[in-house]
Amino acid sequence: MEISFTNARLAKLCNSAGKLRGKYGPDLARKIQQRLLELQAAETLAEMRQVPAARCHELKANFKGSLAVDLLHPDRLVFRPDHEPRPVTDDGGLDWEAVTKVLIEGIGDYH
Repeated sequence: MEISFTNARLAKLCNSAGKLRGKYGPDLARKIQQRLLELQAAETLAEMRQVPAARCHELKANFKGSLAVDLLHPDRLVFRPDHEPRPVTDDGGLDWEAVTKVLIEGIGDYH
C-alpha cells in the first residue's frame, strides 16, 4: 500500500528510527515502524484485518472517516484512505478492498 503523511514533519519523524526513538522511546518506536511496514506490505487495507494484533478499525465521532491500528496501549497510529472519492461499498461503508493508499494523520492516544 502507498503511504503518505499529512505534513513533512510527520513524514520525517516516521521515516527516521532515531527520531522515533527520541520522541517515543525504543518500544513504541519499534511498534510504529512495525505497523508502517505492515501497512506498506499490504496490497489493500483489507489485509490489515488479517493482522489481529493491529486491530485495524474505523473511528467514530470527531475522528469519523479515519482509521487506527493499535501500537502500545493506549497509543494508536491514525490514518485515512488517501483516495478521492473515498472508496465505498453499495451500502455506503468503506470498501476496504479498494483502499490502496493511506494518509498517516498522527500517533498518540485520542481517547
